[in-house]
Amino acid sequence: MSLLPILLYPDPRLHKKAVPVACVDDAIRKLAADMAETMYAAPGVGLAATQVDRHIRLIVIDASEDKSSLLTLINPEILDRSGECEGEEGCLSVPGIYETVKRSERVKVRALGLDGATFELDAEGLLAVCIQHEIDHLDGKVFVEYLSQLKQTRIKKKLAKHARITI
Repeated sequence: MSLLPILLYPDPRLHKKAVPVACVDDAIRKLAADMAETMYAAPGVGLAATQVDRHIRLIVIDASEDKSSLLTLINPEILDRSGECEGEEGCLSVPGIYETVKRSERVKVRALGLDGATFELDAEGLLAVCIQHEIDHLDGKVFVEYLSQLKQTRIKKKLAKHARITI
C-alpha cells in the first residue's frame, strides 16, 4: 500500500464528476486500500477517489472512534434521506478549515462492496454526514460550496496564503 497525494481546494480537478466503476477488480481493491491508508495517515474520516485525482465513484469512510470500521462504497447512491442536522465539517482537501453545513440526518445508500456485491446501508449521525460529504466529492462538489460567496473567497485566500508560506 502507498500514500496518495490529496488534491487541495480550489484545484479544478476537485470539480470533475466521477464515472461509475465498471468492474470491481484487484486494481480497484488496491486503490481502495491505498485510499484508506491515505485517509488514516492524514488523518481523516473519509476520502473520495476524486480527492486523489482518480475520477471514479469510490469512497472510503471510517467514522469510528477507534478506526476499526472501514467502509468502502463503490458506485454509491443515496436512495432516501430524512431529517436535517447541522454540524461542523472539515475536509482533507480543505485543510484547517471547519464550517457549519446542513445535511440530512439519515440516509439510505446502495453501493457495491470490495467483493462486487450490491448492499444497502442505513446510516445516521456522523456516518450519514460523511457519506453525503464524500458523494458530493464524486459529484464534483466541495463542502465549502455550501457556504456564502464571501466565506468561499476568504477560504481561498487563507489557503493560498498558507500554500505560499509552506512552499
